[in-house]
This record gives sequence, C-alpha cells and structure tokens, in this order.
Amino acid sequence: MSARAARIPCLVMTASLALVGVGMAPATSAPVAAAPAGATFVSPAAAATAPLTNTSHLDWLLEEVPVPAIEGHSTYRAEEQPTALAPWTYADRNDDGTYRKIGGGNLDADGNWSQGAYNADDISRTAVVYLRHWQQTGSEASKELAFQTLRSLAYLQTTDGPNAGNVVLWQQTDGDLNPSAEPIELPDPSDSAESYWVARTVWALGEGYAAFSDADPEFAAFLQERLHLSLDALNRQSLGQYGQYDIADGVSVPAWLIAQGADSSAEAVLGLSAYVGAEPSDEVARTALSQLTEGIAEMSSGDTQSWPFGAILPWTKSQTFWHAWGGMAPAAVADASVVLGRPDLADAAVQDTAGFTAQLITAGGPDNAWTPTPSERVQIAYGVDSRLQSLVSTAEATGATGLYELAAVMGGWYFGANRSGEPTYNPATGVTFDGVQADGTVNYNSGAESTIHGLLSMLVLDANPELKAAALGIDQTVATDGLTVVEAETGTITGDGTMVTAESAWTGEANISGGAYVQLTTGARLRIPMTAHEQDRNVYPIVNRTIEDAGTTSWSAKRKLGATPNGGAGEQGITDAPGILQPLSLDRELKRGERSISAAVDGAASIDALLLQPLISSVTVDGPAGESTIFVSASDKKSLHPVVVPRGYRLEQHAYDAAGQPVAVPGSKGHDRGAIADGKGQGKEKGRNGDKVFVAPGGFTETSLIRR
Repeated sequence: MSARAARIPCLVMTASLALVGVGMAPATSAPVAAAPAGATFVSPAAAATAPLTNTSHLDWLLEEVPVPAIEGHSTYRAEEQPTALAPWTYADRNDDGTYRKIGGGNLDADGNWSQGAYNADDISRTAVVYLRHWQQTGSEASKELAFQTLRSLAYLQTTDGPNAGNVVLWQQTDGDLNPSAEPIELPDPSDSAESYWVARTVWALGEGYAAFSDADPEFAAFLQERLHLSLDALNRQSLGQYGQYDIADGVSVPAWLIAQGADSSAEAVLGLSAYVGAEPSDEVARTALSQLTEGIAEMSSGDTQSWPFGAILPWTKSQTFWHAWGGMAPAAVADASVVLGRPDLADAAVQDTAGFTAQLITAGGPDNAWTPTPSERVQIAYGVDSRLQSLVSTAEATGATGLYELAAVMGGWYFGANRSGEPTYNPATGVTFDGVQADGTVNYNSGAESTIHGLLSMLVLDANPELKAAALGIDQTVATDGLTVVEAETGTITGDGTMVTAESAWTGEANISGGAYVQLTTGARLRIPMTAHEQDRNVYPIVNRTIEDAGTTSWSAKRKLGATPNGGAGEQGITDAPGILQPLSLDRELKRGERSISAAVDGAASIDALLLQPLISSVTVDGPAGESTIFVSASDKKSLHPVVVPRGYRLEQHAYDAAGQPVAVPGSKGHDRGAIADGKGQGKEKGRNGDKVFVAPGGFTETSLIRR
C-alpha cells in the first residue's frame, strides 16, 4: 500500500518497510483465518496451456464488512445487503506455508487496528481485478465479487458536506471508518482533500461503469452517480486549477494534477478512459480525462542522453525523483490517447516505455526508485505490473511492436528472472510474493497490493498469448550491463574540500546517494577512481545545485568531457528544499578502459556521485525459450555492437528504433531476420554484420543464438 501519504521521507521508506518480513504488521498479531499452505509452483509448460490468472488468494483475502447507513456514507442497496466485501490489507506467511490476514498498524484490545483492516486503495484495485477477470473470461463469480467490492468502495466515499466526493481511507472489521490513522497519513482526515484513494476510486468506478452498463444498468447508474461525485470534488480542487502552473526549481509544472502527482492522476485516467469509452458524450468526464492526461504528459522528462531518459516523473514537487510504484502513467496516457483521438499524447508514453524502461531493465530491473540514483533496489509487483501494463498499452496504442520484447523480459520477473532467481507468482495458488530485496532475498508475505498487481499482470499475459509464451520462456536473468553509480566520496580531494555525511539522505525532494557528498571550493580538485569498462560511457555528475549561481565544475579524463553548473537551480517554488540534486549531462563520453574522472572547481560545489551509462547497455535472460539478450542504445548514432557467436549457432536479431518501431538490420532482408553469423567461433561474417548487433540511435535490439 505504497505512496499513500504526502511525499516526504517516509514515502521511500514505505515500500521498504513492506519488505522486511512482516511489513506494517503489528508486533503482536494473532493469526486470522489462515490460508491453506501454498501448492508447488506450476511448471512453465503446464502454465502455458492454462490461464495464469488465479484469483484464489485474493478471494481468500476478502472478508464481509458491515455497511450501516451513517451520516455521509452509504452504498448501493445497503438495506437489502447490509454487508459488502473488502480485502485484508496484508497477509503474512506462517512457518508452515499458510498465511494469516493482517491489518495496518497495531491491534488494540478492542480488536481495532491503528490504521484499519481494509483500505480504499486496495478495495478499488481489487474491484478492477475482478472487473477485468469477468470481462476477459466471463466468470460469474468474478462479476459478483466485482459488484460487492464496488459496493464496499462506494461506502468509503463521503457523500455530502464540504468533503463530498473525497474518500475515507481506512475501515475496521466492524465497519467503522477510521478517517485519522495512526501514524497520521496526509491528508488528515483522509477525506479532507483529494488523494491517491480518490484517484483509485475513480479508476474502479470508471471501469465498473463500463463493465456493468449493459449487464446491470441500475447498478451502473449508481456507479456513474458516484463517479460524478468524485469528479465534482476534483473540479473544485486540483482540476479547478487547469491551465495554471507552479514553479519547481525553476521549471513550470502543471498545477492541476491530483495530489500534485502524475502517478495518482494516472490511475484516475485509467478509469476515466474506460468510462468515456462507454459514455463518449459525457463532457464532464471527457474534459477531466483530457485535462489530467495533458498534465501527465507534461511531466515527461529527459531524453536518450539526459536523466531520466524520457520517464514521466511522478511528482510535481521534484524534478529528480522517480518511483516505480506510481508507474502507471504511460499506460494511462496511451489509453487516453486512443479514447480522446489524441495520438500526440502518446508521445510521452513512448518515450517512457521505449526509452526509460529499456534503461531500467538493463540497470537491474524494475527497482522501486531512482532518486536520482537507482538507490532503492527493492522490487515489488506494483512496480513490475506498472511497467508491464504500460509497455503493452503503449504498444497497442501506437503499434510499437518492439515494446513486447521489453514486456516479455518484464513479465519474466514473476517466473524467476529477478535477483532471487525464484518465481514470485504461483499460478496454482494466485499468490504473489511481496517482493525481492536488493540482496536477492524474497519477502514471502502476500498482501493485497502484491496479489492485486500480480493478477493484473497475469490478466495482461493471458490476454496476449504470444507475450505470455515469451514471458514464461524467461526464468533467469543471466547478466545486466547498464547504469551504475560511483560515489564522489570515494575520490581523492586536492585543495580545499571535504567529505560530508548528511544528517539525512532525504533532501525533501531527492536522496543523497550513500548519504554523503563532497564539498569543494574554488581551486579544489577531485579525482574519482572507477572500474574500467570495455565500452565508451556517458557520464552524469550529480550536483546539488544552489539557487544562486556558483561557478562551474570542469570534468576531464584523458580529455575534457564538459562542465556542469554548481548553482543556478532556479526559483524553489513548490519544492520542499532549496536547490536541486540533479544528474547533469556532459558533452563527451568517457572512453573505454579509462579508470578515473577528475573535477576542477571554480566556485563552490557539492558533488554527490557519478552515473555511468554504457553507450550500449544490455540484459541477458534465459529459460525454457533459450538465452536472449536485449541491447539498448544511449547514443544518438547507430551502433554495430560486437558479439561472440559460438560454433554451431547463428545470431538472430530484431531491431527497433527509439519509438519501439521495427527497423531493418543493415545487410538483412527486413527487420524480421537479422544478420546471421556462421558460428565457427572466428567472427567470420555472412553479410556485413555477422557477429555484430545493429542498434538504432536511442533504440534497442533483441538477439538470440539459434542452434544451426
């Protein structure tokens, strides 16, 4: 249940806490309705012939919850059906492999949790799972569970007064609402302002209306009414500022995004796209959809050779903070571009998926956050699913078929292609583990959020048989060669300078890498050693720039690489810290084999770290389908990357440009068949590129070795 509160230091901590064993479970929690022990994992061959989507664990998480009529809260047919269904927030695994249901926070003597047993975030996304499963498979059971969870969600929505349309986040097992959780989450009370849970309520209500409009028009009308209630709230809050901009470190950012986030707004857009697709004449909804999508697209940042390489940044209050658990933005923009007939909006989705996501995969996979260094190495289903859905939605919206290659690698995360080497999803039980930590250990708990997003991913794979087969064919990450970090404090200082340990790594809008940096004054030099690499690399010094101009730092190795400003960050505006901790681009690459970079300071400089990026990054995966490698360009020039083709094999390659569109490999007949090497171990070529992989500027190429 990540990213609920305002984006303060605990935002980064939230995902981590959920992965240390028991997450946010209380210190003294008795087992509640233990689930059966997990079955053995299904083999890829067996899974390929049957649906991957199994809602059993999510079904087990559901509990009946009273929905009594109280002031400001009601739901559909509450008199006839005085209870609805909601999922428990967490599920911790027992020593015998069974699971127990857990609420958020601590359990008191009266049976109440300091946060609650159920929450609007998970109820809304649970409803989306059942809606999609029903629509995709025709399951009557999922239809009923979608109906009941939507009723539960509607009960949390405030129906009158100044907060009408906003949503209470937490609910106890007896049905009591808990608008002020402990510890406090913002907004407090939770229905006093717009929030992630309002956005997710719009997501579920919009998809619910589209699904039930023909199957149950009366219920659909209720969902439509409640959707408009939340849209009214958004229109008097953030959307009332449409067309206005805030300043964040000198950059103009849209002021009308929900809770200042492209991440939260994206989840509302998913619901609005479904709703407007079913009700295209609803101008209130169409306008909200257009406005939110435009704002999300404006958060696109960077390019092939500047951080964050095309990602849609999630938070208007930071230009250097990206997190995976709010990564649904490309999917939302892609879907909306089709519904609105605005292909221009899809450009941001393409840049994020074909550019940034490709770099993310080669740097080690779907890590939780780049802030701006890839320092949060925990990986959870939420982040994986967000990337997978975004790749597929963007491919469907734009015809960028290369994105399916990346989606297959991302999908393989569930089947073992992650740092643990273990499957994280079990088709036999529907359990998705709560994540994989940086050291490769697995959190075997399986709470609502991980279960939900695992199932959303399985629904995508089941709906795309070729992609499903490709993902099931990948169960191991053999190697990655991508973006790496070198800390400035590992360097040697000459002149007036010192290594500083920060009181807190969190600046208010980014994280100081390693919690330390180097402070230098005029005339000082810093020599940073590093491991040599066989390729040229782009270098991105991370500088904590001050608002005022403060001179420059010149960077060199065996030749001059470029200069970066020490200050000039611009007006602080809405951010929570003056200045900006920012990766900056240099004019030239670091040549292969070089082992150090030097900085010469004119002024006062705070240098945090260096990001090093091979001009051609790569990820190699293996599994039942055989070994394959994806090569990703961080260059504005086409590349011929040398590879070794073992005797008895031939090289096959499929190349795609920076937009994920197929391109022909020079010397081959079309993009479907690449150049072929003869596999005699001598690099002898058939055609021009027998043992070289062609990579388009800013694009990527998938290769495999085929036995002759």
